[in-house]
Amino acid sequence: MTAPTSPPTAWEQDGTFMCVKQVAAYLNLNEKKVYALVNEGRIPATKVTGKWMFPRELVDRWMLESAHGGLLSDRLLISGSDDPLLYRVITALARDLDIHAQVCYTPTGTRLGLELLQARRTDVSALHWGPAEESQTRHPALLRQHPQHRNWVLVRAFTREQGLMLRPGLLRQSSDVEYFTQSRFRWVQRQAGAGSQRFLLELGRRTSAWINVLNTSCTALSEREAAAALVLDQADVAPGVRAAAIEAGLDFVPLGVEAFDFALTREVWFRRLFQDLLRHLGSGACRKIADELGGYDLSRVGEILWGEH
Repeated sequence: MTAPTSPPTAWEQDGTFMCVKQVAAYLNLNEKKVYALVNEGRIPATKVTGKWMFPRELVDRWMLESAHGGLLSDRLLISGSDDPLLYRVITALARDLDIHAQVCYTPTGTRLGLELLQARRTDVSALHWGPAEESQTRHPALLRQHPQHRNWVLVRAFTREQGLMLRPGLLRQSSDVEYFTQSRFRWVQRQAGAGSQRFLLELGRRTSAWINVLNTSCTALSEREAAAALVLDQADVAPGVRAAAIEAGLDFVPLGVEAFDFALTREVWFRRLFQDLLRHLGSGACRKIADELGGYDLSRVGEILWGEH
C-alpha cells in the first residue's frame, strides 16, 4: 500500500518553492543526492514545518554560478584576518558597485575565516600566520588542514609591517619589547585563532615575554578594536600592524614583516567581483593610501602562490 503524501503547498503549486522530489527531478538527481547537498550546505534550502523546501530562483542562480565558475554572481563575501587597507579598498569597491553588486567584509581572524571557507559560508578568507619569509610553507600548511583545500588557491594580497601598538607617549620611554612586559603595562590580546595572537605567542617564545605573564586587560576581535582599546585608555600595548597604529594616532614598534594572503576556491578566483577587488588593490589610488598608512608592499598583488591539482 502506498504511503499517503501531504498535499502540495501554495508555494509548491505556484512554483516559488520546490520539495525534495521536485528539485531532484528539476536537477535530474536522485533524492539521496539532494539530501547530501543539503547536509553539506551546498544547495539553497530552508526547512518549513519539518519539510525541506528549495526556492526555485535561488536554485537557478546556484546552477548558473556552478556552471559558469561564479562569473555571474553579484556578491562577494570576505572573512578572515583584519586589515585597515583592505577595509578601505572594499569600502571603495562597494561604493563603485552601487546597487549592482554587494561586497561584504567581516573580520573573524585567520582560523575562523578558513573554517567559514570550508563550510562554504564565505567566498574568500584573508589570512596571515607568521613572518613573510615563512608564509610560502605556513599558509599552505594551514589550508591543508581543511578537507576542501584541494579546490582552493592561495593568492597574495600584500605584505605589511607587524609589531606592537603603544599608547601615545610610551615610545619615548623605550622601544624594547621586554620593557613593556612589566606588570604595570596593560596588554590587549587577540582572540584564539587570530594571526596577530599567533604573532604575540611567537614573540613570547623569542623573548622572556611569555604570554601567560603579561598583564592582560582585554581581548580585541580586530586590529581596529585593539587600537581603540589603547585610544580609550583601556590598555597600553597591543599586537598589530603599523597601518592600524597610524590610523589611531598610536606609537608603533616594528618587529617584522608578514604576508597577507587570500584563500578561495578556483571558482571564486574567476569571479568578476574578486578580479575587481584585485584591480582595486593594484590601483594607484590604493598604493597612495598604502603609502599614507605605511608598512605595505603591494608589488605581488594577485600572484597565485599555491593551488593543488
